[in-house]
Amino acid sequence: MSSDFTTREALDHCITQTEVPELPEPYKGKVREVYPLGNERLGIVVTDRISAFDYIMKQAIPFKGQILNQLAAFSFEKVKDIVATHIIDVPHPNVTIAKKCETVPIEVVVRGYLTGHAWRVYKSGERTLCGVKMPDGLKEHDKFPAPILTPATKAQEGHDEDISEDEILSRRIVEPDLWNEIKEAAFRLFERGTQVAAEQGLILVDTKYEFGLYNGELTLIDEVHTTDSSRYFYKDGYEERQAKGEPQKQLSKEFLREWLMEHNFQGLDGQTLPDLPDEFRMEVYHRYAELFEMLTGSKFEPLLEKNFNRTLAEILK
Repeated sequence: MSSDFTTREALDHCITQTEVPELPEPYKGKVREVYPLGNERLGIVVTDRISAFDYIMKQAIPFKGQILNQLAAFSFEKVKDIVATHIIDVPHPNVTIAKKCETVPIEVVVRGYLTGHAWRVYKSGERTLCGVKMPDGLKEHDKFPAPILTPATKAQEGHDEDISEDEILSRRIVEPDLWNEIKEAAFRLFERGTQVAAEQGLILVDTKYEFGLYNGELTLIDEVHTTDSSRYFYKDGYEERQAKGEPQKQLSKEFLREWLMEHNFQGLDGQTLPDLPDEFRMEVYHRYAELFEMLTGSKFEPLLEKNFNRTLAEILK
């Protein structure tokens, strides 16, 4: 295992799937593979897979899993005084040992700015998103008067769907007391994420949180304030760019979506998923590393793992 590597070695040793014969088959998400470790714990492996428009790309991004896992660990540490987290241990850059929680089936999205999905809805003429009123007279990337919460259902397949607070409660997806606790935690988490980002010259634009229950206690799960779950703007020059109507400088996965759209792919029927060229894969890696270093203030040290499955078996045994 070494952090000294060539570009070819990095590209050839991406972790795209795992295999631990001694354990049951893992649950495989878009990015993570989750191994049950008894009744109380999970072994969460963050692979180098990358997704956009609900599709997993055919090529992986070197060291993306390490960056994502370590950035999540850093961010969980920053918010653990607000709400319990699922973290037990991070024994390897790609691996988290976590509490096994009962998942709350709602993605909690907090938005501080009129960007992305919110802007697309607004631009269409709508002024309500997930039951939340958005003020008139805003332009793309403007800051909301106060952050808004726009939940989504967690789809087993396909796209997550917007849902209002009223629907969540009327359909009894989440009980009222628990939902109030989730809302309060989400806004406090967003405030903390905003503070941490600002200290490093960034703006936390929007993000998603996922929650579970562990022995009845509300617990933050999945990831928090990472590149895959959040959108960031550079703080320096934000006001000037807004005043001039210029695009904001972003640190997020948006650049991958933009590249795919330039290559005629938005996940629509009849479209062909393009291959990611090696040069672009390395560019994506450097973008992820940049955000890690900006947010944490620490240099990212990649670990080239040539026999990850063997290492993983040792960690999870």
